[in-house]
Amino acid sequence: MRKEDCFYLGKIVRKHSFKGEVVIKLDTDEPELYREMESVYVEFGSNLVPFFIEKSSLHKGNQLRVQFEDVYSEEEADAILKSEIYLPLDLLPKLEGNKFYYHEVIGFKVLDKIFGEVGKIKAINDKAAQPLFEIDRDGKEIFIPLIDDFIKKVDRNNKTVEVDTPEGLIELYL
Repeated sequence: MRKEDCFYLGKIVRKHSFKGEVVIKLDTDEPELYREMESVYVEFGSNLVPFFIEKSSLHKGNQLRVQFEDVYSEEEADAILKSEIYLPLDLLPKLEGNKFYYHEVIGFKVLDKIFGEVGKIKAINDKAAQPLFEIDRDGKEIFIPLIDDFIKKVDRNNKTVEVDTPEGLIELYL
């Protein structure tokens, strides 16, 4: 499985028992969706390796306690500790309306209510306090905060995101 075909689900943060159980901190608002998984991909270097789940249970909010097949000791659990966990993209729940996954809107055109066509989304910067659309407009970079009030419509068929930004925000970058 290639990493490009997967989404990041979380990270193995600690061991839970001397029998190889581990705790995965899930990067999701809906951890209950991932309670009944059969397998996950564990990142080893640049490879994703499938690990089959023997049993799992939700643990303290967004943590999942997992017993993997063939991981039955502390030493075996140590080998996967701090590893990132991935699942295939086709397992992501479908979002509708103005909700979207960041990877889903890469390449979409951004249309501002007043300014008109802004450019194409080349990335989402989620490293800042506020996630930002990174938009390419003929080689110039424009940043628009991902604020619900700004996002008016996500049109998956036409690959567009319609926004209504404060006056002058886009012009700051031009």
